[in-house]
Amino acid sequence: MFEVEEPHPGPGEIRIRVHAAAVNPTDTLFRNGTTSAEALKDRRPPYVPGMDVAGVVDEVGEGARQSVGDQVMAMTMPRSPLGGGYAEHVLVPTESATAIPKGASYAEAATLPMNGLTAQLSLDRLALEPGSTLAVTGAAGAYGGYTVQLGKARGLRVVADASPEDEPLVRRLGADVIVARGEGLALRIRQALPDGVDGLADGAVIGAPLLPAVRDGGTIVSVRRFGADSERGITVHNVMVSDYTREWDKLDELRRLADTGAVTLRVAHTYPPEGAPDAHRALEAGGVRGRLVIMFD
Repeated sequence: MFEVEEPHPGPGEIRIRVHAAAVNPTDTLFRNGTTSAEALKDRRPPYVPGMDVAGVVDEVGEGARQSVGDQVMAMTMPRSPLGGGYAEHVLVPTESATAIPKGASYAEAATLPMNGLTAQLSLDRLALEPGSTLAVTGAAGAYGGYTVQLGKARGLRVVADASPEDEPLVRRLGADVIVARGEGLALRIRQALPDGVDGLADGAVIGAPLLPAVRDGGTIVSVRRFGADSERGITVHNVMVSDYTREWDKLDELRRLADTGAVTLRVAHTYPPEGAPDAHRALEAGGVRGRLVIMFD
């Protein structure tokens, strides 16, 4: 824990009194320097992790679409000058925040922006027509679960991987076909869909071994660098959620889908601010279903 100067919003920015900040795998990579050293070379510490928050707007800059007192969820960018979400107050561009879903707690709302936007970006890159087939790896995770649900909302037929323990969860998320996760996944997907899937979202970061699951001319999206050559005319997109940081319409669409129950918000466990190291250790140990959330109340 450390004290920083109180931030104030500039034009087109808002300040949020944070009540909840989700803990994501990107936060652990930010903390240990795996992905951040070069990006932060021109900035001075402290470096604040956290990519999504929920709370109350308590100050607005000129031109902001929100008002003081609004309950919002927002995406934050730790590598930007505004910093990340593990703080009592954060500044975000007005386009990076929208209302929290109806009936959602702050903890629940904080689980949606970053993973939900990453799932939306993935599906936009796949550009599948309704009725097409989509495979999702890591379907029980936050990104994978949102991708399954958003895929169903777009009229896709979804095949997803799951362990025996996670199969009921993945079925509740809406997967049409469930195959066992682990080695040989591509073969099991082909057995379920002999022609191969039209698109694949690789939330489990399996990479090249998944290529046989995709039809000739199909598409793969990966949340990490794919790290292999493609084949058979398959297009590979590496998605970066920073591309959607200011896509307010996309974020608000997530809010509307959560309002209707088409997207469900899953909190695995909450921690006080001083428990952030414990949250990181729990996430790195694996097996978390839903999101760990730091509460600032």
